[in-house]
Amino acid sequence: MNELSKSGRAGAARRPRSPEATRQDIIDVATREFAENGLSGARVDEIAAKTGSSKRMLYYYFGDKEGLYVAVLEEAYRRVRTTEAQLDLEHLPPVDALRRLVEFTFDHHHANEPFIRLVMIENIHHADYLARSKTIQQLNVSAIGQIERLYRRGLDDGVFRAGLTAIDLHWQINALCFFHVSNRATFSRIFRVDLSSKKAVAARRAQVVEMVLRNVLKSSS
Repeated sequence: MNELSKSGRAGAARRPRSPEATRQDIIDVATREFAENGLSGARVDEIAAKTGSSKRMLYYYFGDKEGLYVAVLEEAYRRVRTTEAQLDLEHLPPVDALRRLVEFTFDHHHANEPFIRLVMIENIHHADYLARSKTIQQLNVSAIGQIERLYRRGLDDGVFRAGLTAIDLHWQINALCFFHVSNRATFSRIFRVDLSSKKAVAARRAQVVEMVLRNVLKSSS
């Protein structure tokens, strides 16, 4: 490597990160720490060390450890809701839109175990920290609104049965997709089956989609 290349790399290494990049890096590392160790078990010193920051910098951005934890929750929900909003469900027939939503939720939860663990941890805390965030409340209001519009279109087209609410659908979809990740280890150990194999995941995904559709579709009889 010539001296010019070395100099360029050294300059890049010394170049300070933007405040937003630093903040995002802290949130990314803190997400893993909180998901692995919980709110009480995660250590600010460890998060600071892994981000090349200081406790003082973390407190500058987030106020305290609990403030950082709330920011992690907000980012986790923001990511799923932002991607969910890009599914373009409005331009799909209701049945196809519902199938796409279920498949997306299953795939997201399967690929984002830290998100599942964070939700489980927050339930241990009775959602006390989630309640502090207006951001999370607003994000989930938009998610329910999307399902309400989808369900109404299905009713108008005569393909969905009456008597359900958007909360009902949101609950069922997330319950099935969530349980697939949250209880995978215990089910695999108790029943001595490998629920993490590609074949098992594909089968579970198809079953979840079918269960939701069977619950929502109007009976042909």
